[in-house]
Amino acid sequence: MADDRGRLIPETRKRFQEQYLPLDKANKYDSRDVERLCQDDTWVESYLAWRHNVVDDTLKMIDESFQWRKEFSVNDLNETNFPKCFFEVGAVFLHGYDKEGNKLFWFKVKLHIKDSKTQLEKKKCTAFWLERYAKREPGKLLTVVFDMAETGFSNIDMDFVRFVINCFKVYYPKYLSKIVIFEMPWIMNAAFKIVKSWLGPEAVNMLKFTNRNDVQDYISAEYLPTHMGGSDPFKYSYPPLPDDDFQTPICESGPIAGDDEAESKEEIESENRDRGEPVHSDDQMHKPKKLNYLEEVSKTEECDRMDSKMKYSKKALSVFRGPLLHISPAEDYILDLKKAREKCLIILTNVTKNAVAFKVKTTAPEKYRVKPSNSSCEPGSSLEITVSLHGGCTASLQDRFLVVAAEIDQASGFGASDLALFWKEVQRNKVMEHRLRCHVTENIKPTTLLIKEHSFDNGPAEANENMHLKLLRLLEVNKRLQEQIDRCVWFQQVLLALVSLQIAFYVYILNSQKS
Repeated sequence: MADDRGRLIPETRKRFQEQYLPLDKANKYDSRDVERLCQDDTWVESYLAWRHNVVDDTLKMIDESFQWRKEFSVNDLNETNFPKCFFEVGAVFLHGYDKEGNKLFWFKVKLHIKDSKTQLEKKKCTAFWLERYAKREPGKLLTVVFDMAETGFSNIDMDFVRFVINCFKVYYPKYLSKIVIFEMPWIMNAAFKIVKSWLGPEAVNMLKFTNRNDVQDYISAEYLPTHMGGSDPFKYSYPPLPDDDFQTPICESGPIAGDDEAESKEEIESENRDRGEPVHSDDQMHKPKKLNYLEEVSKTEECDRMDSKMKYSKKALSVFRGPLLHISPAEDYILDLKKAREKCLIILTNVTKNAVAFKVKTTAPEKYRVKPSNSSCEPGSSLEITVSLHGGCTASLQDRFLVVAAEIDQASGFGASDLALFWKEVQRNKVMEHRLRCHVTENIKPTTLLIKEHSFDNGPAEANENMHLKLLRLLEVNKRLQEQIDRCVWFQQVLLALVSLQIAFYVYILNSQKS
């Protein structure tokens, strides 16, 4: 299927240029979209995939999509195009991830007021969010969340809902993962039958109707607000736009020194003594460790040979080759759930002739300590960035890291204040970005070895503890099923009572007519 689609990409481009561009005398397309179509295989492939590799249908979809993009001026949308209140109200925003690692696109329905005067601007604002995300995360899926708690008829705008669905059906194909609808009022059942017809039979399975009892089947508690049964402390505010969870960098020295910090320092010093290495002072510890290129290569080879002593696997030795920095690992950093003090390394290598300033940001600043998180790398040298979990925290598959880099002039200086000023003034098109996903492992070992360890080394206590945890999970699932059964029984009883009343009413009418 993928091979067929690869062959259809040039055919789609050619037919679009031959059949549609000559007819575009009214300039109904944005030239930037046409240029992108000729260069971006992924974009063409997304349209083909959504139309099952039928080129004729794909061309019609591209035509409709491009006309819409020109009409809405999608390529030129920015914050200044909208009244400030559109962002301050917090009715639409991007924040958090679902259990599959897809970004969450929130619609707080109770904050929507149906108003024909602002309808077009609301649609453009939604297009602004989607285009902003598509440029930052091309091809990565979104999960739409309609939070319908405390909603009424005045908040329901079916025309706007249809526009949102159409965005994913035509304008941003292959971006929709699923639509999670939280606590939909029962009076809206008829309306959402219409929504299902808009989605089409193939996409109906993407609708997930949830409440407090089952919403965590799709989104973990850490990214759910308290009214949905979660523990996410996130509170929407503007400015800045909360579409980017990488907006809060970790302090270079970690949290305020306390018991956890002291314990971490003691552990580092203890590890150094065990290895026969000198114990560094605090100032030395916070300085980036510099290596020349040959030392970095020999170090990675040594890590490959001594994998059991290092905190990251061979997969972490893969390299992302960016224009400013080579970054290892390329995609995933490895953390072990069974080790509370797990650490991993991110290695940056400057491949330019100038110094490169960098920042390392994360989606979960409360979990991780990054050293250094804001510094610079000299030409031809490499830096080791240490990533570690705070005490008591657990890594999650939804956690992300972002490495931001830009070339810096020697005259700009490398102090903290100099770098802060540099990042405020640097142009966006001169910044390199690279994202890393969290890859969680649980000490992957052969099954037989695990059995032996549980049988002899760990004893029955740990086995009993694991059994206890499994039993608790089973009881929780059982409780959830019981609640669903109770609700079904209650609805059945109410329905039976209504039917009985209706029958009694008809009997009364018949008796009245006879008398």
